[in-house]
Amino acid sequence: MAFQSRMPRRGAAAPLWRLLTGSLAAIALLLPAGVPALAQQKIPVRVAYTKVITWLPVMVAKDEGLFDKNGLDVTLTAFTQIANLPGTLGKQFDFAPTTAPDMLNAVASGINLAAVAGETIETSTNKAYQVLVRADSGIKSPKDLAGKRIAGPGVGSVMHVVLLDWVKRDGGDPSGIVGVEVPFPNMMDQLKAGRVDAVEQLEPFVGVMLANGFKSLGDPLLAIADPILFPYWIADADWARAHRGVIKQFVTSLEGALQIIKSDEKKARAILAKYTGLPNAVIARIPIPHFDFGIKPEQLEPYQQLMVRQGYPVGKLDMKKLVVTGN
Repeated sequence: MAFQSRMPRRGAAAPLWRLLTGSLAAIALLLPAGVPALAQQKIPVRVAYTKVITWLPVMVAKDEGLFDKNGLDVTLTAFTQIANLPGTLGKQFDFAPTTAPDMLNAVASGINLAAVAGETIETSTNKAYQVLVRADSGIKSPKDLAGKRIAGPGVGSVMHVVLLDWVKRDGGDPSGIVGVEVPFPNMMDQLKAGRVDAVEQLEPFVGVMLANGFKSLGDPLLAIADPILFPYWIADADWARAHRGVIKQFVTSLEGALQIIKSDEKKARAILAKYTGLPNAVIARIPIPHFDFGIKPEQLEPYQQLMVRQGYPVGKLDMKKLVVTGN
């Protein structure tokens, strides 16, 4: 038996699929440029973060659907050690948190990175980082830390690099300082037991330790500048230049999250508890950082100068080439 043609007769109604295709095309033409057309896919974006208040805006943006609203399908992955993140950009992640020493060292070693957005600014009125000692230690100023054992997140971390500079500025010799890598939650016990002489501590643990009688020597970051850039966002440099629109959508989402943090702090702290697993009693006491998602080359320059003084091979890096934003 011969097969009959399924093609419609001339003048017959067009198939449904053809009508739908034409309708979708017409609707797409009516949409403003840059607006996803109906079923046009949201852009998948892989984001690393750490479970501390520093990265609260990204938690709020995810939890409140702001990334979806701005056309991004964001997958968040918690990471414990940001020093290991630069090498993952363009492979495992699209955006990752960092600090200037980690980024500049990575770029100097050949990893192609760009700073794409700010996150927090350290100021004298809003400090996240403080160096703490036992009240009976006899350590009264930065220069007294010379030759001491100091717990921190890592000897190449921004916190340790600025501490060494701080000690030298105060007239001490930082060459004899022994850095000991200790997780932030364990620092109080290590200091209490006398295994270290001081700790490089972050909020919320600073507040907990001060409440337990430990003494603050101050914030080494503020000896460099006040205000000063602290952690920020990076991406693979080639990816960033090809995806400035995605960077803009990402920053727009963070800015929306910041408005929620400012207008509904209770909700923001509930989201922080959800993502960090910290007890509500601790969550309630954590100071909200100063967030600013802009970033400029001149904000990286004080770190470059400091690192050159300490012998890091970053002097030839051009800070203007290391910043790629969505603007």
